[in-house]
Parts: sequence; structure tokens; C-alpha cells
Amino acid sequence: MTGKPTLVSLARELGVSRQTVSNAINAPDRVNPTTLARVRAAIDQSGYRPSRAGRQLRTRRSMNLAMRLYPATDGINGSVLDRFLHSLTDAAQRLGYRLTLFTAADDAGEIAAIDELLSTVDIDGFVLTGTHREDIRTAWLLRHDVPFVCFGRPWSTSDDPYDAPHPWVDVDGAASTAEATRLLLDRGHDRIGFLGWPAGSGVGDDRRDGWLRTVRLAGSADTDVDQLSVRVTDSVANGAVGGRELFSRGATAVVCASDSLALGAFTAWRQSGADLSVGPAVIGFDDTPMAAAIGLSSVRQPIERAAAHAVDVLHHRLSDGAADEAPEPHLLLASTLVIRQTDPFLTSGEPASVRSAGIETHKEKVT
Repeated sequence: MTGKPTLVSLARELGVSRQTVSNAINAPDRVNPTTLARVRAAIDQSGYRPSRAGRQLRTRRSMNLAMRLYPATDGINGSVLDRFLHSLTDAAQRLGYRLTLFTAADDAGEIAAIDELLSTVDIDGFVLTGTHREDIRTAWLLRHDVPFVCFGRPWSTSDDPYDAPHPWVDVDGAASTAEATRLLLDRGHDRIGFLGWPAGSGVGDDRRDGWLRTVRLAGSADTDVDQLSVRVTDSVANGAVGGRELFSRGATAVVCASDSLALGAFTAWRQSGADLSVGPAVIGFDDTPMAAAIGLSSVRQPIERAAAHAVDVLHHRLSDGAADEAPEPHLLLASTLVIRQTDPFLTSGEPASVRSAGIETHKEKVT
């Protein structure tokens, strides 16, 4: 075949109708399996790309998804959303979608921006991040029947997230901090502290719960567990303050809700006079490049998988169920605990090992 391949030229070369090639792309269930395999092989070999404009006319969709872009904070944990954004864009492009980004000062501003985008740009669906208790965004989108998926589960204290009327994908933070705490217990620490965020953060409270359950089950916190838990706003400086407080209360190791806090606590640990050769005594969360650079053990979230699942959920909804098998509407992903020596002068910082943290869970109910 010479020149840019088209639907017509592919059909002529294969000796099938134009509609057969179109069905192989847009409605494969209508094509004989043998013919489907032959058409798809020819498409892959030729490099043919379906017309975006033509698809929009057929489906009456814009093939455009949108997500709110949050401002950078400390330059460390922002890398998590950077990874998510990159992975989301990649997954969307593979299915023919484009991603529109917008900013907003708060949830009300995000709703206003969504409303404007729906009326001016014709967005097919939205990806929400930063879910929290009393989230007004999900209620508005449900009321207006706008397709969306959340990266983050609902955080209502009274409702089962698996009964949520909207789809979400999230990471099991409690299982992750529980695994980090067990690692420290295995290393002989019997006073393990937790450095987390102020109460009321669904994500932060979830991560603290994993630590709390584990120290109680181990019987290592016969002393007041409140003495082994400090809550601060997320920053490296506050991590150092909180870390010093925990070590002054007798903690020998600390699990943290973020790498920002862990970096500060790591500094406090080095200054505490502790034995630096005993292995990781500070564990972070998110496995950011900074954690890897200084040799800090940390929890790595399956961000790429979460982003791909979010796109799959939206694609299925926007295809009116004509896409492949329906993805799970509520999916809780397991993470990985990356174990490193916690002192850069003792090691190159390469991971010593990894451990699974959590069990991937979902329920079959589709909403």
C-alpha cells in the first residue's frame, strides 16, 4: 500500500467492505473473528489511524476528558499527581481521547469551571482527584448526570464506599502503613510512632489507621498510643518538628503519611543520635524521586494502573457499554513497600527489596 492508508484503501486491499473495516474498529462484536483478526493485523501493519472528526460525528462525542490541575506545594509530593497526569494522558491517547486541564481555587470553583467547560468546550467526562469528606463535586456531577470517575474513594464515615453511586479507583493506604509498621517491628523496634496530617483528612486518617491497628495487635503500644502519634500539616519543616517530638517521646522509628514528612523526620532521626546502621527507622509514603535519592524507604502507589483504570471506566460509560468487558466501578489497589537503607552514606540508595502492601479489592456491584 502506498500513501496514507484510509478506510477505503484498507477495505480494497483486504477485499472486504468499508463497513467491515469500520466495524472492526468501532463495533468488533459484529465482525467474524477470523475476519476481525485479519483486519486488525492490516490496520496495525499499515499504521492507519481513524479520523477523529469522523468518530465525533458518529458518536456525537468530543473525545475530550478534563481534570483540575492543582498548584505545586513543596515540590516533593506533587510528583505523585505529575505521575498520575502523565499516565492519564497516555491512557487517554491510546483510546483516542485528549485531556483538557483547568485550575480552580476550591471545590466550588471547580464546579463552576466544569459547568463552563460543559457549555463551551463540550467535554465528555471528568476525572476528579483529591476526594474528601462532604465532597460537593460528586453530588453536583451526579445531579447533572455528567460522566466522571474519582481517583480517591468517598470518605463519608457512615457510608460503605463500595455502595457509592459513582465509580472510583484508590490505593489501600491503611494496608500500606500496616506493612511499613510490620517491617519496623520485624527489625526490633517496639516504640513505632506515626507522623501524619491533621484529623479529618480521609487519606491521612486511613494511613494512620493502618499503623494504629498494627501496633495494637503487636502489643507494642502498651503505653499511650497518643504519645506515639503527631499530626502536622504537610511540609518538610513540619516533618522535622514532628519527628523531633516523636523521638523525644521515646519513639525508635516512625512511619509517615508522606515523603515530605518523612524527609523532615529523617533529618530529626539523624540528629537524634540513633544507630544509623540498623536499617530503615523512618518510612515515607509515595516513593518520590527525593525518597529514592536519599535512600529512604517508602510506599509506592500503582499510579499508572490507577490512571489507566480511570480512563477505562470513563470509556466504558461513554461507549454506552459497547467497549470491552465492564471495568470494576470501585477498585482498591494494593501498593508496594520499597525498602532501602535510610542513610545515603551507607548505601547507594538502591532498593534492597520490595514487599507487597495490601490486597487488591473490589466488589461486583455496578452502579
